[in-house]
Amino acid sequence: MYLGDNVQMNILTSLYKRHRFLSKIIQYAVWLYYRFNMSHRDIEDLLAERGIEVSYESIHSWCNKFGPQYAQRLKRRHQGYGDTFYIDEVFVKIQGKQQYLWRTIDQDGEVVDVFL
Repeated sequence: MYLGDNVQMNILTSLYKRHRFLSKIIQYAVWLYYRFNMSHRDIEDLLAERGIEVSYESIHSWCNKFGPQYAQRLKRRHQGYGDTFYIDEVFVKIQGKQQYLWRTIDQDGEVVDVFL
């Protein structure tokens, strides 16, 4: 282990200080919310099935507190898009009017842009 790992562990420890639940539980709940667009109550039920009793209000506050920090870290790690792009074209109805929805995806399946 080098100094960078130790500093990162101290930052993570201070980030979750004074929280009742383990950092892994908080990270998992926030990940579920942003990755699968689940409601806070659905995440509460999912965690309850695993024996973790947490209120949806706590999950809501975790998402507001830690969500932007997680997104910022992911953006820093993003290496860029691939050199091959695919365009998806779909018809969608919005307020009774048919519209085009274009989505550009790179070779790794990462969404580059969406245009309506």
